[in-house]
Amino acid sequence: MNIGDAARASGVTAKMIRHYESIGLVKEPRRTEAGYRVYCEQDVRVLQFIHRGRALGFSLEQIGDLLALWEDKHRASADVRALAQAHITELNRKIAEMEAMKQTLESLATSCHGDARSDCPILDDLAAQ
Repeated sequence: MNIGDAARASGVTAKMIRHYESIGLVKEPRRTEAGYRVYCEQDVRVLQFIHRGRALGFSLEQIGDLLALWEDKHRASADVRALAQAHITELNRKIAEMEAMKQTLESLATSCHGDARSDCPILDDLAAQ
């Protein structure tokens, strides 16, 4: 299949497929004599794997590590779990940061009169930081 077919089948845009190839995340596909990329079902499975990993918030580096583990039939599942656990820890940290931001903004929005007055605690807070 061509790059457009692979993109539709995997959920990854053609632009991102080319990017993943350029950074070495996926191997370069075979090419026709005219230079067109030709993808097989396994290539699409790898792209689907990447797409799902991105949807779960894994970085490209982490996805590279996960791909290596996926392709290694002698891997220990503990290695995969350790990567997932580290990612969960990072997600929890980000969630806590976002909750703190939300609470601060809610407090500022509540303290703002939202009328014709020019004084604004939201702008004051931003200026003070």
